[in-house]
Amino acid sequence: MHGYFSAPTARLYSHSKFLAWVQEPEMVKERLVVVLSPQIASRYGLCTVVALSTTAPNPIMPYHKEMEIPFQLPPRWANISRWIKGDMVNTVGFHRLDLLRLGKDREGKRLYQMHPLPDDLMKVVRRCVLHGMGLSTLTKHL
Repeated sequence: MHGYFSAPTARLYSHSKFLAWVQEPEMVKERLVVVLSPQIASRYGLCTVVALSTTAPNPIMPYHKEMEIPFQLPPRWANISRWIKGDMVNTVGFHRLDLLRLGKDREGKRLYQMHPLPDDLMKVVRRCVLHGMGLSTLTKHL
């Protein structure tokens, strides 16, 4: 999903194109992310994402939650549970996101994972992000 395209929605994407100046403990490797923000007219080409990880945090905090992805992932990502890292929120350009490629159909056309995350799962993601931002009192409004 390179170049110009419509705004990402609440789906899983691969976030892979990091700048050279990014360094640990920032998000430095390719990982799955969830898009949090809707399309915002004054922020064309940008969206807010939260990172997912296969590594369980130590210690587990209120901004972490293990989740099962409710649909097929490409083989390279494996269908294993992921941890929401609600303290790892970034604003990124659309050009840094890739749809998850599932392979090709019989005619050779690329297939992508296009299912949005269910509302109940997005609520869990948002709860983790609020905790990670120190806004835990707002979780009661979800």
